[in-house]
Amino acid sequence: MRFLRTVTFLVVVAVVVGVGFAIWRGAGPLPNPEGCSATVAGHHVAVDTGQGEIASLIAAVGVRRGLPARAVSIALATGFQESKLRNLPGGDRDSVGVFQQRPSQGWGSRAQIRNPVYAINAFYDALQKVHGYQTMQITVAAQRVQRSGYPDAYAEHAPDARALASALTGYSPGGRFSCVVHDSQAHGTAVAVTDSITGAFGPIPTARGPRQDVTVAIPAGPAGRRTGWAVAQYVVAHAKRLHVQEISFDHRHWQIGRASEKGWTRARAAVPTRVVVSLG
Repeated sequence: MRFLRTVTFLVVVAVVVGVGFAIWRGAGPLPNPEGCSATVAGHHVAVDTGQGEIASLIAAVGVRRGLPARAVSIALATGFQESKLRNLPGGDRDSVGVFQQRPSQGWGSRAQIRNPVYAINAFYDALQKVHGYQTMQITVAAQRVQRSGYPDAYAEHAPDARALASALTGYSPGGRFSCVVHDSQAHGTAVAVTDSITGAFGPIPTARGPRQDVTVAIPAGPAGRRTGWAVAQYVVAHAKRLHVQEISFDHRHWQIGRASEKGWTRARAAVPTRVVVSLG
């Protein structure tokens, strides 16, 4: 009897471990866990959906300001180190927000810094005052802005920051950034999607379709294509919050649910001059 109980126990443990591994790997009928990732030049970085939202917003504001991908890399490395890319309500002394900026150090009021768009713009304002930041090591440029007590800590985040920046700004096009997002019973609105896009990228031509779809007009050419991928992947990063169902751009297509596990797939109808966001 003791032998049988031991065997039964080992079988149960094996099943539990196998199921847990299957869930983690997304094998069989079990869905992959939600999250976002980017792969650029052989480097893979994974973040959760909340971090993906912040990362894509940092990139979008950089695109809006016409900054190089290097600036976005520096901002992302700083965000990783200071808050793990989260809009924190507090921190050391009076530090708050994504970059743990301090009201007492002239970064703005607490309420302002807690607004991610404000905090990101404040970071870029300071970065652009650093002469030669474009050619500096990421850790050096970040320290010039932050003046942290741990100046070398930014370096470990540089590879992830570079990969995310290259993908999210569209300099590495083709859907290098994607998210796994489970199906939701809720439906988004065209107003919310449009407000989110224009709030991040500024005035950009958008149109609402008859089915609450949103179309973003993208200029032709390499620069337009980069912007298109920045917009398309920004929407993917915010798909969970905005309840987006599908996105099409540049002969690629992304869809919520199990299909999102495949990332961006080929689609002939998706043209390089329109990002189409479907909500239902």
